[in-house]
Amino acid sequence: MFMFKKKLEMPAHGEALPGRSQPIPTARQHFVNGRALKGPYPEGLETAMFGLGCFWGAERKFWELGDGIHVTAVGYAGGETPNPTYEEVCSGRTGHNEVVLVVYDPKKIPYDRLLKTFWESHDPTQGMQQGNDVGTQYRSGIYAYSPAQRQAAEASRAMYEKAIKPKGYGAITTEILDAPPFYFAEDYHQQYLAKNPMGYCGLGGTGVSCPIGTGVAAH
Repeated sequence: MFMFKKKLEMPAHGEALPGRSQPIPTARQHFVNGRALKGPYPEGLETAMFGLGCFWGAERKFWELGDGIHVTAVGYAGGETPNPTYEEVCSGRTGHNEVVLVVYDPKKIPYDRLLKTFWESHDPTQGMQQGNDVGTQYRSGIYAYSPAQRQAAEASRAMYEKAIKPKGYGAITTEILDAPPFYFAEDYHQQYLAKNPMGYCGLGGTGVSCPIGTGVAAH
């Protein structure tokens, strides 16, 4: 019970695992479109980052948006441990979230569209879990790369909370923060559900449509 409780609490400052100075190995190319996972990315593209439960299913939601998505990648962010491993993150002792990095072309797909996918693909009221997946690494989060992204994220949170409240849902627990460092996850996690079509996906949305969609890109 004690260990279970620890997995629902962020580690206190200074208590996180030490990690390592070198990045852990990951894939070179995106399994679905063959593009370089770590870049360099073409000029004019922008980056977004989201946490919405197990990153296997979460990543698929974004690469399926198709045209306008350059690459997606899964990784760890929001904790203290540098260059963590999957096992370390799952221990609850790094403070990291399982997140998806989305590199997109704002001329083809607006940030609002990414936000709509984020809100509709999970239940953002569950705190440190998503369905049967329990732990700090499954929390809901939007990590903004610009003031415009953060403003759009906060506006969308208010909008979606208003939409789900009449359906009996409680307060949204999504954290909205300036983007912390992103650490690429191990090779086998990248585009996992493309490599393993029958693999586990624990995501479940609220069934409530997000009324966002101004078509304005955040820069």
